[in-house]
Amino acid sequence: MFPAELAADARILWRLARGQARHGDQATRLQAFYAPQAERYDAFRERLLHGRAELVERLQIDEGMRVVELGCGTGSSLERLGPRARRCASIQLVDLCPALLAVARQRATGNANVEVIEADATRWQPADAVDRVFLSYSLSMIPDWRGVLDNAVAMLKPGGRLGVVDFHLPAAGSALCNGFWRRWFAHDGVHLSVAHLPTLREMLADAYLEERTAPLPYLPGLQAPYYLYIGQRNVESHGVSVTR
Repeated sequence: MFPAELAADARILWRLARGQARHGDQATRLQAFYAPQAERYDAFRERLLHGRAELVERLQIDEGMRVVELGCGTGSSLERLGPRARRCASIQLVDLCPALLAVARQRATGNANVEVIEADATRWQPADAVDRVFLSYSLSMIPDWRGVLDNAVAMLKPGGRLGVVDFHLPAAGSALCNGFWRRWFAHDGVHLSVAHLPTLREMLADAYLEERTAPLPYLPGLQAPYYLYIGQRNVESHGVSVTR
C-alpha cells in the first residue's frame, strides 16, 4: 500500500476511534461522521465489509427488474452489478447522508435508469412495487431497524426478494463476545442486535442464510461476526436453500 493510501486510512481510523456524534438527528450524525471519509470510503470499506458482492449475485437480479437499495452509501453496488445495472428497469439508491450520496450520483452519471434519492429508508416508498430490495451493512446503522424492514417488505412484489448483509450478534455467541462486539460497533453508530436475523426470518421465507466471521483491517486476529440473508415475500414453503 502506498504512503498516501496509508495516510488516508489513518484519517479514517482516527474518525472511527473518535466515534459518531451522540447529538443531532440521524442525518446530521451521518453527515458529520462520513463527510471526512467520503473520498477514501470505498477503498477502506472493501476490506471491512465482506459479502456485498455475493449478496448481489445471490439476489439474481435479472433484466427488466426494479431494484431498491436502502442505505446505499456511495452507490458502490452499481459496480458490483456491472453490466446488469443497465439492463434493470430501474435502480433506486436511497440514503440520508449527502456526502456519500454525492459520490453515488457521480457513479450513476450516464445511467438513465438509476435514481439517487436522499430520504429516510423507514418512510420512503417507490411509486411501484419492486422485485428486489437490499441493505448492505446499513440495517445495523438505522435506529428504527424494524421500521425499515417493514418498509422494505411492503415495497416488494409478491415473490420479490429482500437481501441483507450485515454485522450481527450470533445467537450462539457467548455473552462476553457479543457484549464486546456490541460496545465496539456502537462507538461508531453501528448497533448490533440478536433480533435482526430472527426478525427477518419471521417476516419472510428463507431463500438463503449463512452466518460467518471475517477479519478487520489493521486488527490481526479479530474476526467480526456477520450474516448474509435472502428472504422471499409471500412464499408458502420455507428453507429453499438454507446454509448454516
